Amino acid sequence: MQQDASNQRLLWLVAIGFFMQTLDATIVNTALPAMAASLGVSPLRMQSVVVAYSLTMAMLIPASGWMADRFGTRRLFVSAIVLFTLGSLLCAVSHSLTQLVLSRIVQGIGGALLLPVGRLAVLRAFPREQFLKAMSFVALPGLIGPLIGPTLGGWLVEYTTWHWIFLINLPVGVLGCAATLAFMPEGLRVVSKRFDLGGYAMLSFGMVALSLSLDGLSELGLRQATVLVLLIFGLASLVAYWLHAMRQPDPLFSPRLFAIPSLAIGLLGNLFARIGSSCMPFLIPLLLQVSMGYSPAQAGMMMLPVALAGMVTKTLATRLITRLGYRLVLVLNTVLVGLSMASFALATPGQPLWLKLVQLAIFGAVNSMQFTAMNTVTLKDLDGPLASSGNSLLSMVQMLAMSMGVAAAGAVLAGFTGYFEGAGAAQTLDAFHATFATMGLMTLASAWIFWQLSPDVRGTGTTHADNH
Repeated sequence: MQQDASNQRLLWLVAIGFFMQTLDATIVNTALPAMAASLGVSPLRMQSVVVAYSLTMAMLIPASGWMADRFGTRRLFVSAIVLFTLGSLLCAVSHSLTQLVLSRIVQGIGGALLLPVGRLAVLRAFPREQFLKAMSFVALPGLIGPLIGPTLGGWLVEYTTWHWIFLINLPVGVLGCAATLAFMPEGLRVVSKRFDLGGYAMLSFGMVALSLSLDGLSELGLRQATVLVLLIFGLASLVAYWLHAMRQPDPLFSPRLFAIPSLAIGLLGNLFARIGSSCMPFLIPLLLQVSMGYSPAQAGMMMLPVALAGMVTKTLATRLITRLGYRLVLVLNTVLVGLSMASFALATPGQPLWLKLVQLAIFGAVNSMQFTAMNTVTLKDLDGPLASSGNSLLSMVQMLAMSMGVAAAGAVLAGFTGYFEGAGAAQTLDAFHATFATMGLMTLASAWIFWQLSPDVRGTGTTHADNH
């Protein structure tokens, strides 16, 4: 009974961490046009605020498993909340885009530890047959963030200033720290292996170079030759890491992980499906405010159907996967995600409100189903020493895909904005339409990856999910 109570408190603590992240991400997306006006830059070039955070997380997540083994999950979870809260404060006092991006990097350092360490604490505390139930419980409180984030962010921007979207994190951070110190179990420390610093440097450089090559096409103003050099160096660095890991006795991510078919397919599917879908929280509020004349508060309210439909779908995902199997659910659902994204290419200012709301709800439902199915199939067969490493690898891929997705969407949007330059007032709306269609098709293509799963792989209660 004591153990059950302790585990229940742990779930709530991890949910607070997820809540902080989801609240921050959704508030920031809604407020980008207001930030751009305040800082004197174009709202179509604000993706660096999102990319800086997610790319920092992707860079630091590979070290999170080793750090959790070395220092213990509770100590690391508290440190993560402190850094995340400090980063929020620095964002609130930023006076230029450069300062804001640097402050988002500090936030990202905290976030890089918050997400995987919280998930790892649950992974270690619960027996395998309870994983899915435990993480589904964590996911639902975490979904409160995107439920209230866009509306709260729009209201704060409209009636106060955009700085308050970051200050709102401070009381949640203080509460999270106090609760973690009071209730979170220390967790078992594992004898840590030597940290693979050389491999970490190669992997981090590869990820940063790839993301900067995409972001450089639109945001940084880099010439095409520079972008090409960054792209080649990034790919070369990732290949070098793979060759290094095959020879290294204790690499960051063992190549043995990819001998597990469900993990290998799940990771690749996560990467390519998320590159498409992760741009939507960035693009939709921009579309509504820049091209359709919505106020920040109205744009925030329009995001409610996405979160509400996602919460409803969470309760159905487990049953669908158990009945139909992972392959069928993921292939069909990936197609639906891609089509629902592409449907925004038909959005116009004169479109009936009810139709916009239905469109947003459908995207929220299928996207939520996608996250649950992708994450559970990736982690379901992990066991023993591979659990920590595989968990960190999934978190890294999620953040890298988010960074690359927003950077890619920004580059595509900039490209189409230039292409439709002679279209006058309709230029920006045409560029948004073409961008939604492109990113939807990109997501659609990733269905082929999930087709490689065995049709016999089903949800048997040994998996777990989260909302990221």
